[in-house]
Amino acid sequence: MNRQLAVLLYAVSAVALGSTVDISKVNGSISVEPGQQVGDVSTVNGSIEVGDDAQVRDVETVNGAIRLGQRVRAQEVGSVNGGITVGEGTVISDDVSTVNGKLTLRRGASVEGGLENVNGELRLEAASVRGGLETVNGDIFVGAGSRIDGGIVVAKPGGWGWPKSERVPRVTVEAGAEVKGPLRFDREVELHVAEGAVVGPIEGVAPRRVD
Repeated sequence: MNRQLAVLLYAVSAVALGSTVDISKVNGSISVEPGQQVGDVSTVNGSIEVGDDAQVRDVETVNGAIRLGQRVRAQEVGSVNGGITVGEGTVISDDVSTVNGKLTLRRGASVEGGLENVNGELRLEAASVRGGLETVNGDIFVGAGSRIDGGIVVAKPGGWGWPKSERVPRVTVEAGAEVKGPLRFDREVELHVAEGAVVGPIEGVAPRRVD
């Protein structure tokens, strides 16, 4: 009896601490409460919201948006169809990616891996990315105070059945922003680099310097 009680108390403690508990659904949204500690968080059809100061591991959905609050700690964040917002002071230890959706990093957010999508804006608001940025059709905005290690890549659409787009992506690097590594453009883009921005070598297009 004492042994059963000890096992039960251990299980309750694990749930309270969130050290080994995953949250998973097929249909439906998921909300992680502020300050909560959990394992992986995943759904197929639904959005995911993680409250301020929470700690999670991988956060994934197929059809739905992901919103991380302020000062969240997460490992990897990904969606297929849906935007991702990373709140102020939040740290992601791996990649942040989606196929179709906008990726936004608020002030002080940090991504240790890469930031990647196919369609949708990549927007950094005084944030940092260590693993570089990559998109195909998305606009890129690197705001003042932002830092990117690993450069920027705008890849050329390709592959069988890939839809053709006449739209030209716009890439903006504001004054006070820094991009270390090459800026490689495998397709036409509209590139605006402000005076006072620090960027690496530019490959594929000529920048338009703006005040």
